[in-house]
Amino acid sequence: MERIQQSILLLRRERVMLDSDLAILYGVETGALTRAVRRNIERFPADFMFQLSVEEFEFLKCQSGISSQWGGRRTPPYAFTEQGVAMLSSVLRSSQAVQVNIEIMRTFVQLRAMTADHKALARRLNQLESKYDKQFAVVFDAIRGLMEPPSPKKRPIGFVHGTDETERE
Repeated sequence: MERIQQSILLLRRERVMLDSDLAILYGVETGALTRAVRRNIERFPADFMFQLSVEEFEFLKCQSGISSQWGGRRTPPYAFTEQGVAMLSSVLRSSQAVQVNIEIMRTFVQLRAMTADHKALARRLNQLESKYDKQFAVVFDAIRGLMEPPSPKKRPIGFVHGTDETERE
């Protein structure tokens, strides 16, 4: 389930999974998965599946370090919404695909519940803040800070100029 959660991305305000991640989970090649989808394209309207734009694909490559000039994927991947993943079970019929689909659906439901809980907590916090005076402002700010997802810490990669002892002299 953790692997599935890590594969769910937020693109175009939708929670989606990329074809390559789904292919790994289903135990098939990405090309085989996309061919099966193209053979049954009428089952995948735009709100079930979309192909990333070139700009989105470039951004994704920069963020994840996938592909290169000499190898890797060269075409933008397909992104499947929760409904698209559910529809994949009618296209891919192996027992592994069925079991993986069940786990993916459970994960999407779990994420939806966590999002609803988060929204309810934020709403309740706003109500409490308006009810109590400014002496609790620091407490409310601290709680809001804990509710925010942690910002990714960027570490420098490779050699950092000016750190060598000889260069400091």
